[in-house]
Amino acid sequence: MKGNLFADACSSFEDAAFVLFGAPFDGTSSYRTGSRWAPMEMRKASYNFETYNADLDVDLADVPVHDMGDCEAHSSLEETLGVVFDAASAIVRAGKIPIMMGGEHSLTYPCVKACGRVGFVVMDAHHDLRQEYGGQKYNHACVSRHVIEDLVDRYVSIGIRSGTREEYEYVRQNKNIRSYSASDVDSMGIGAILKEVEAYLDGCDRIYMSLDMDAIDPAYAPGLGTPEPFGMTPRDVRTVIRRFAPKTVGFDVVEISPEYDHGTAALLGAKLIRDFIAAKWKSMQA
Repeated sequence: MKGNLFADACSSFEDAAFVLFGAPFDGTSSYRTGSRWAPMEMRKASYNFETYNADLDVDLADVPVHDMGDCEAHSSLEETLGVVFDAASAIVRAGKIPIMMGGEHSLTYPCVKACGRVGFVVMDAHHDLRQEYGGQKYNHACVSRHVIEDLVDRYVSIGIRSGTREEYEYVRQNKNIRSYSASDVDSMGIGAILKEVEAYLDGCDRIYMSLDMDAIDPAYAPGLGTPEPFGMTPRDVRTVIRRFAPKTVGFDVVEISPEYDHGTAALLGAKLIRDFIAAKWKSMQA
């Protein structure tokens, strides 16, 4: 039925280059819950768009995409992370590009783990660098800390505008971190930031890219789990996605809480997923 699967995801798993899956879990959300509904809402919103991307000269009707449906979410965070890891690992082992539709940001960790050693680029309003939060090590507020410590050698965050004093100090003391605030994006311009990031990631041929939708100003995407004013524009986020898509081996969009707007955030999330697929596919055909 229309809306049950992502638009234009018509290929079989075997034939696909991209495999989407949903992870409908928000068990550690600390402000607004509801991101468990986001995979379904992004799928519905995806039918709004034409298949042809004129900017990139890619028709998504010609791109082999498969939607394998949603992972089973458990009440236990650890069990859910294990299910997501298994799903992402199966996609990676098959030589395909996983695209995870969250759910909350804790779900990024097992997806990065499944991809092996990679550079990590995250767009986010929050540092997410706590060791634990609410008594849970893998809480959504801790995801970047554990990605840095366990999984990656090079880490870049863009859009930051919220964190504890300790988190900001951790960034200042860690030479393997490059962090850009939303104010940096505004003052420097996204082009200048990406030039610096590319120099930092030079020689890193495999990148995992994560989009926490609260990187975007809530004026553009009100339906978020932890909205933070003074954020990035959707156009700047799209620029980041297009720039790093060629080297990206895994991608996710997380932290949309659809019940807090009238489909705006889900619509934008679906569009950015489609833009990532088009940009990556174009690079694969070059």
